[in-house]
Amino acid sequence: MIALLLTLVVMALFAFKSDGIEMPTYRVIKKYGDMEIREYPTMIIAQTQLSQSSQDQRMSNGFRTIAGYIFGGNERNQKIAMTAPVVMKMGDTASMYFMMPKQYKTTELPKPNSNKVEIVEEQARVLAVIRYSGFSSEKKIEKYRKKLAAIISKNHLNVIGPYMYMGYNAPWDVINRRNEVAIEVVE
Repeated sequence: MIALLLTLVVMALFAFKSDGIEMPTYRVIKKYGDMEIREYPTMIIAQTQLSQSSQDQRMSNGFRTIAGYIFGGNERNQKIAMTAPVVMKMGDTASMYFMMPKQYKTTELPKPNSNKVEIVEEQARVLAVIRYSGFSSEKKIEKYRKKLAAIISKNHLNVIGPYMYMGYNAPWDVINRRNEVAIEVVE
């Protein structure tokens, strides 16, 4: 009983530790009920293509691949700070990426050891985003993707590219979890 209580206290403390993680800045342009239209700046990302397996398996493999890069799996054995969110682009060809900390330019980042990781500059864009809490699953992501699609359709917005899942928390965070589903829109 004491061990369980101690474990819960430690997990709660770790949940608040993630507050210091760098996140991209954005500007909310407009709101449509639960959906926000956000303008994001250009950012540098480390990304990997995901295999055609279950969503949970793709997320796990993609995360390990990119985490390997930022935890020293690069030509300089350099550690790079973790950022949030972890983004998974869904669709026929899925990919996952981490935003690189703002202090880096593309040329300053070390070359990945894995040929599955590429460093790319993601251009500024406008996203339609819907947010939800709790632990995420394929079923929950699909529920919010459909909700986002309905709001987009109702408001006659034009979309570009695939939907994205954005997860902001470490797996051990049990409270204040933040998840989002997004898609690029033409503003």
